[in-house]
Amino acid sequence: MQTAEFIKRWCKEKCILLPVICGDELVLRKYVNEEKLTDQNSFRIKEPSGNDFTEFDKIDIAIIPGMAFDRNHNRLGRGKGFYDRLLPKIKAPKIGICFSFQVVDEVPVDELDIPLDEVWTENGKLL
Repeated sequence: MQTAEFIKRWCKEKCILLPVICGDELVLRKYVNEEKLTDQNSFRIKEPSGNDFTEFDKIDIAIIPGMAFDRNHNRLGRGKGFYDRLLPKIKAPKIGICFSFQVVDEVPVDELDIPLDEVWTENGKLL
C-alpha cells in the first residue's frame, strides 16, 4: 500500500516514525517533512535524518511493510532480518500492510519471525 500521503497527512498531529537502515540494524527516526528526507542508503529509499528514536514503549502502533504476508499474519521481508531484530523491541500492536496480490497461502517462518497482530490490504483486514 502507498503510505506517503498518509504520512504527510498525519505528521502534524501524530509522531510518525520511519525505519532507517544503519549498517545491519533498522532504527526509527521521526518524520518531520518531505524536505528532511534523504536517500543516501544502498536501497535509495527516502529516510528521515536526525536522532534515533529509542523510546519503544511510547509507540502506539507499528505499521509494517513486507514482500508477502499469509493469513496467519506471517510476513516475508527482504531476507536481511532487519525487522526480525526491530520488532521484538516494539510492544505496540503490529499491523502489516500490503496489496492483496502480496497475500499468499503460506510464508516460510523460522524461530526469529514474529507474527503480526493484523494484516491489511486495500480491501480491508485479513481474517
